[in-house]
Amino acid sequence: MSYPRYTEEFKIEAVKQVVERGHRVAEVA
Repeated sequence: MSYPRYTEEFKIEAVKQVVERGHRVAEVA
């Protein structure tokens, strides 16, 4: 965790992917 900036960007991208998948799953369900 020597690069907080990289961690923040990676975390934001991960959250976006999860949110997108969640919306798709909700629509399919």
